[in-house]
Amino acid sequence: MNCECQTGFKVLTSNGASITCQKCPDPEPAVTQDGYDCIRCPGNIGEDGKCQCPTGSILVERNVNGTLLQEAICEACSGTQPAFSAPDAQGNRCLRCQDSFINTSQSCACDSTNILAGGMCFPSSSLPTSVVSTVSFAQLGLAVPSAWFSDFLYSSAAACLSFGNLTACQTMGNMCVLNVHSTSTISNDACGLYNTIYRATAAQGNNQDIPYWRTNLPWLYYGDQPGLASRVLQSEPLPVGFSFKGTNKNTIIELLAAVYTAQGEFIRWESVGGGNLQLCPDTLTRQQAAYTFGTAYKQSCVLSVSDLLAGQSEPLFYDVFLVQQSSQGDRRLLAVPVLNLNLQFNGQFVNQATNMNNWYLTRRLMLIDTLSGREKSLSSVPRVIRIASNLKIRFQLVPNTQKGEVYPPLMTVSYSDILITDPTKQSVTVSFSVEYEMDQNEARVKTDIALGVLGGVAVVYSLLKTASWKRRIASPLIDFPASVNTHGYIREHTILKFLLIYAGDLANVFFIITVGTGLYWLIFYKAQQFVSVLLPLPTQEERFVTYVGCAFALKAVHFLHKLFVQLSVDIFFIDWERPRSKTIKAVEGSGEGKPPAAPVSIWRTYFVANEWNEIQTIRKISPTFQIMVVLFFLEVVGFSSLALRDNSSELRRSAEGYTPAYSRVLRYGLASAMWLCIGFIQLIFFSVFHERFVEDKIRQFVDLCSISNISVLLLSHRCFGYYIHGRSVHGHADTNMEEMNTNLKREAENLCGQRGLLPNSDVQTFQISITSRLRAQYDRILEPLSRRNGPSRLVDATANPFEQSTKAYHTMNRFLGSVIDHAHREMDYIVKDKLLFERLIGMEFIEPMDKSIFYNDDSYSFADVLFYGNESTLLIFDTLFFCVVDLGSQNFVLAAVLTYLQQLIFRLIRNGLGRRNLATKTLVDKRFLI
Repeated sequence: MNCECQTGFKVLTSNGASITCQKCPDPEPAVTQDGYDCIRCPGNIGEDGKCQCPTGSILVERNVNGTLLQEAICEACSGTQPAFSAPDAQGNRCLRCQDSFINTSQSCACDSTNILAGGMCFPSSSLPTSVVSTVSFAQLGLAVPSAWFSDFLYSSAAACLSFGNLTACQTMGNMCVLNVHSTSTISNDACGLYNTIYRATAAQGNNQDIPYWRTNLPWLYYGDQPGLASRVLQSEPLPVGFSFKGTNKNTIIELLAAVYTAQGEFIRWESVGGGNLQLCPDTLTRQQAAYTFGTAYKQSCVLSVSDLLAGQSEPLFYDVFLVQQSSQGDRRLLAVPVLNLNLQFNGQFVNQATNMNNWYLTRRLMLIDTLSGREKSLSSVPRVIRIASNLKIRFQLVPNTQKGEVYPPLMTVSYSDILITDPTKQSVTVSFSVEYEMDQNEARVKTDIALGVLGGVAVVYSLLKTASWKRRIASPLIDFPASVNTHGYIREHTILKFLLIYAGDLANVFFIITVGTGLYWLIFYKAQQFVSVLLPLPTQEERFVTYVGCAFALKAVHFLHKLFVQLSVDIFFIDWERPRSKTIKAVEGSGEGKPPAAPVSIWRTYFVANEWNEIQTIRKISPTFQIMVVLFFLEVVGFSSLALRDNSSELRRSAEGYTPAYSRVLRYGLASAMWLCIGFIQLIFFSVFHERFVEDKIRQFVDLCSISNISVLLLSHRCFGYYIHGRSVHGHADTNMEEMNTNLKREAENLCGQRGLLPNSDVQTFQISITSRLRAQYDRILEPLSRRNGPSRLVDATANPFEQSTKAYHTMNRFLGSVIDHAHREMDYIVKDKLLFERLIGMEFIEPMDKSIFYNDDSYSFADVLFYGNESTLLIFDTLFFCVVDLGSQNFVLAAVLTYLQQLIFRLIRNGLGRRNLATKTLVDKRFLI
């Protein structure tokens, strides 16, 4: 702040802190320009108390030596040849006129036949005399009158057209960029003026033989011909390819930018990187990772509007080039086209269309515009600012290339318009990304072909399984309504059964295709030397994720169907033990002691039932060990790094370096392959070593049946199931320890018969296909017990349920024992081997009509009614569950925890409901099933 004298007063003394003023006398009423003297004016006195001269003259108050004149002089500047002078801005000196006045009117005056604009004089031209000085902010629906456009749009356009002024041409081009390159039928806006000048200067030729880059003009457009974008982007690949490994490794993307100010001045050539196009603050190492070929880079952040206003008073404009260096060392600049998503052509956002042929490519871009939204003056706060909220660089691989050839990159920019209300509280989200894309149509077609072929095979296989199921339930007709008969057997709708079977087979098809696809990308992308494949983009992965979801949903249906079948299996333990005579000492005073029959102990049956209950959920692998090892390799060893969207195969990454996002395809391929590999290794270990040298619970159960003199009948279908022949070769098993050890020793020394059903045979396990007559008798014996669980009107209130169960148990035991002993001619059976083809397709060719058929089964396939015999289904279901959770959460630890909980829950369900079914079907009280 400083002190000033009032109008008509001169300064006598001033020391900065105070001032002394004196009024000018009437003879000399005006104050000099410096304010320290009074003087007489030759003409009028202005409102500020100082002399005024007419237009074209300057005020002279002192001699050359500084002596004050008695009266000021108004000296006219010579505006004609040869002086061509005019007063300067302060009106103190005569200076040579601006060249546009001299060239246009041969004087310092711009007459009515010419146009005065922006302090310059222009001759009449093809340009419209009035221009649109408003800037359209389409997102806000605002058209803001711009002080910058009002002051300089016409003058820069006219200077560019009339005089070929390079700076003016650049300034006009920058205004078109500020208007997001939008064009329409209006020819007097920024881009309309540019296009008018572009057409008017066609005779001047082009720069660098580029048809879209007119001499003296900035390169803003690639033309407006339909289909031009595809020719620019996909006609000619870059001369130098990229490679990930080897002596010719080339992964550096070098971009160079020509930087201009809003006034059209060229500032410098600048290497792209280090934050010039990346608005988000970060370390230089992480920012430079964006320019490593094959690294999918994405950086986003939230910026404060107040910081943008403080740090960006005027926008900078960039012409970006890709530097290509040949093997001979020659450097070539290749222009990088820009796809401006905010560009409007005749009011339509043409660049937001998916059809490339409708695009209009541009060149120059700016990042932050705080200039065009200023309404009143260039020093005022802008009403609206525009910021590049999303900037993306995309490389597309040439189809079928083996040398890493790519098409020219494309920069896509999307701007956000922000209405300034309270800058300190406003913010905007910005992002910068680099993507790599290849044509996925061929891979998609191959996947669809594989899905169609394997899906057709699955249909045929499912039909065979359905036919086998129909034969095993002895139902020649299709039962359209699902019904439950009085014995609890569920006759499923045949079509529904086919769909349930087909769900499992189709799930396997989807699983094979998705695992194969994931492994393909994992191996070929990470191991390639010259770039020949690029990872699918996140949007291109949606189809793959859908396939994974289908595989999981179908496999879940298949697994639940298997679980339901296992929980409804019919099972009965046949006790071969017979009462033995027992000697009792004679009681004194009585006759000779009588030898009554000792009752057969039920504990052997309870013991076998408990063992069966325990093996219902055992598996061929250790699920807990599986989860821990998979998690160890993925998270601790670092195999999860292989799923990152970059070309590196390193397991350990630097904490200071940039970590790209995960590829869902790679993540699924890695997780599924890791899960399956660990599972297969466990299968081999348990099959080859553990079950042979440590413990085999399935074979141990068969041995237990033989020692306990108990056979097991399992019916998984109405007329199909399994039989474990446990009849003791010693005749009795209800004995003491000494006799038991003696029997085992005799058996080890081959001093007794063999355990098999047939003489001189060791085969104890069979697949059985029984006749309908045998099944009907089986159901008839259990009918009283079925009534007990039916409607109350069918229940005999006088019957004791315990007596009914005991009677049914002994009747069934005698009946099945007599059938095995061939005591019923009408329900007899034969023993034979299954044909190889029957084993392969899981179907019996011979239908049991008169006699049941017992098929020798050395593979212990009765385990099919246990978890043990369905390891492939469980392994695939666990794999898909783990992968689906991970795809949704991108967290292997969470996927492992939820997979463990899922396994625990289904194991509890299988144990609990299986125990209840075992007690119901075997007539063993569930209190003895511990």
